[in-house]
Amino acid sequence: MTCPEVAARFGDSVRAVQMWVNRFEEEGFAGLAEADRPGRPPRLNENQLREVERMLRLSPRAAGMEVNLWDGKTLSAFIQRRFGVALQVRQCQRLFRQLGFRLRKPRPMIAHADPSVQEGFKKN
Repeated sequence: MTCPEVAARFGDSVRAVQMWVNRFEEEGFAGLAEADRPGRPPRLNENQLREVERMLRLSPRAAGMEVNLWDGKTLSAFIQRRFGVALQVRQCQRLFRQLGFRLRKPRPMIAHADPSVQEGFKKN
C-alpha cells in the first residue's frame, strides 16, 4: 500500500505514515515502539502527591483550610501553603481527576426540606 492509502485507513496524516516508514527502514520494528516523550517534569513529587491524595480524603478544615469543600481554588491554596508550589486552579482540577476524585457539590437545603413547607413557597 502507498503512504496515502495507509494514512486513509488509519486516519492519520500522510506525513506521519512517511515517518513510520522511515523509522522502520532505519531501526526495524524497534523504531516503531512508543518512546518516552520529553516534557516538563511534574511540579509535585510522588510523596507530595500521596500526601495531597490523603488530604483530599479528609475535609479541607482538617488540612487547615477555612472552607468546607475541596475545589480547584482550595487545593491550589493548600499546595502553595504546604509545599510552596504554585499550581493554577485548572491544574488542580486536573489533579483531582488524576488522583481519582471528582467534584461533588452539596445539594441545596431545599431538596431536603419538608414537602408541605415547600408547597407554601410554590407559585400558583
